[in-house]
Amino acid sequence: MEAIREQGQQIPILVRPHPETPGRYQMAFGHRRLRAVTELNRPVKAVVRDLTDEQLVIAQGQENNERQDLTFIEKARFASRLNEQFSRDVVMAALSVYKSDLSNMLSVVTRIPTDIVDAIGSAPGIGLKSWVGLADLLGRDSDLEQASSFLRSPEAKALPSPDRFKSLVASLRPAPAKRGLPDLLTTPTGVRLAQVTKSKTKLDLSIDRREMPDFAAFVLERLPALFEEHCSKSGAQDQLNNGD
Repeated sequence: MEAIREQGQQIPILVRPHPETPGRYQMAFGHRRLRAVTELNRPVKAVVRDLTDEQLVIAQGQENNERQDLTFIEKARFASRLNEQFSRDVVMAALSVYKSDLSNMLSVVTRIPTDIVDAIGSAPGIGLKSWVGLADLLGRDSDLEQASSFLRSPEAKALPSPDRFKSLVASLRPAPAKRGLPDLLTTPTGVRLAQVTKSKTKLDLSIDRREMPDFAAFVLERLPALFEEHCSKSGAQDQLNNGD
C-alpha cells in the first residue's frame, strides 16, 4: 500500500468479464494490489482478458502459490478445493507442483478431518512429512476422539499453531516400550560389572575375572542362595518339584 501511495499502481491487475453479470469482472490476478488501491480510494488499473474457467483458476493458483507465507496445509486445502472442480492437470498447473506432490496434498486433506485441521491452524514450518505422520496416527476412531479432546483443551488452545501440532503428535504417539536388561551392567559410579548377552533361550552374564576376581567368586557363591530367594517369592520351587 505504501508503494502504491507513493509511486502509484505500476502493475495492472488481471480480470475477466463476469460470465453471468454484464458490466462486472472476476479477479484473476492481483488481489493484494486491488485491496491496496481500494483502501486508498483510487481507481484500479486492470487488463481485461477473456479467460476460460481453467485459465482463471491457473492464474489465481499461481498468484496464491507465489505467497511465501503460505504453509503446506494451506496449499493442500487450496489444492483440494480446486480438485473438486477441475482436472488434476489444471490443479497441477495452478499450484506448479508435480503429480506426486498433489497426490500427497490431497491424501493429507482426505485423511485428516477438517475440524482437526481447523483446530491446529496453519502450522507454519510444519511440512508434508509431519502432516503425513499425523494422518498415520489418526487411523482409528479412538485416535480421532483423543485428538479432538486434546485440541479442545485450554492448554492446546494457548499454544502457537506449530507447537500445537507437535504437542498433538506427541500425545498420540504410543509410549516407548520399557527397556529390558542393558547390554552392560555397571555401578552407579560407572564401574563395569558384567556384560549381558541375551537370546530367545539364554541370558549370559560375563564377568571379567582379571579385573574383578573377588566379585566373580562372590556371584558364583551367591547363586544358590539367590535361586532359593527367587523360589520363595515366586513359587518356582514348587513347580520344579512337581515337574512343571
